[in-house]
Amino acid sequence: MAASSLQMATARPCISSSRRAFRSAPTIVQNNCKGASLAKLSSACHISSSAQLFGRSFTSSSAKFDKFAVKAMSEPSESKGSGLPINLKGKRAFIAGVADDNGYGWAIAKALAAAGAEILVGTWVPALNIFESSLRRGKFDESRVLPDGSLMEITKVYPLDAVFDNLEDVPEDIKTNKRYAGSSNWTVQEVAESVKKDFGSIDILVHSLANGPEVTKPLLETSRKGYLAALSASSYSYISLLKHFLPITNPGGSSISLTYIASERIIPGYGGGMSSAKAALESDTQVLAFEAGRKHRVRVNTISAGPLRSRAAKAIGFIDMMIDYSLENAPLQKELSAEEVGNTAAFLASPLASAITGAVIYVDNGLHAMGVGVDSPIFKDLDIPKTQH
Repeated sequence: MAASSLQMATARPCISSSRRAFRSAPTIVQNNCKGASLAKLSSACHISSSAQLFGRSFTSSSAKFDKFAVKAMSEPSESKGSGLPINLKGKRAFIAGVADDNGYGWAIAKALAAAGAEILVGTWVPALNIFESSLRRGKFDESRVLPDGSLMEITKVYPLDAVFDNLEDVPEDIKTNKRYAGSSNWTVQEVAESVKKDFGSIDILVHSLANGPEVTKPLLETSRKGYLAALSASSYSYISLLKHFLPITNPGGSSISLTYIASERIIPGYGGGMSSAKAALESDTQVLAFEAGRKHRVRVNTISAGPLRSRAAKAIGFIDMMIDYSLENAPLQKELSAEEVGNTAAFLASPLASAITGAVIYVDNGLHAMGVGVDSPIFKDLDIPKTQH
């Protein structure tokens, strides 16, 4: 509910220098310094006194370095033109919360598949039959097309209700519900055990789940039951998924969830405790990053995505207004695509993001950075640049 090109920023080197050659080619130093020089450079990134010493010695030989840098950069390279491809071949991803072909979960699955990952999905039990039937009948074939022209393959679809950790948590009325009775092994614990039995391990875990039964109610009118239900389905479900899937996640793996700016800012109409659930999810992301990183060497991040015209998002009742507002007020005046969120997830799951964990990554055309709505009549006399769209 709350829940295309990949842009990457080159990191600045640790040592401050006015030399453009050093800023533009930090890898040259990295690849060519040997022995003591390499040790000095490494220390300089962390110890200020060493940085000053290195800076002096580097400046004294700057002329030689300029010539060396120009020569090195002009030499042909085997990787020239290849860029930094995201390669997830040999990796296996489990995406929890895919029930149709137009949400962020589906877009993330496609991006991971395009990068070479094997795709497993967990689908809410009441939606399982329709989803699997649509897959078999080819209703999603157009949406399954990958950049190379092939179709995304989903290796297996698991029934999943992430509100329940194990069978002991399931009320009797749910156990006897015909929509659940026809499926087996759909609690979080059972699904994790099934994935382990079927495939042994995974490398990527994606949480694309959110539900607030009273989302259209103001917070002051939200019942305790509705509030706790929103937290259970939208935030604790992530803790449960990690708890049960971490033991089968390979070291160096990645886990990603989806959040929303309502965790930090007031979004009238996004009620029922959903804003609280997203705030909890972001706070938990930091703690889980520490625990999962220390115990399992798994990275944990969350993507704060902008509004998308998905079927699930329509539950809040004014998604079109939110998209129009973003289009008018975000720094980038364009409609956000699910593909852009999928590409970000693929980056976070890849070795290119090997040092990123515990982070909230905003994919919302920059709307989160705005302090006011510039489409207000009060700003009519200001010369605010507008993009034609």
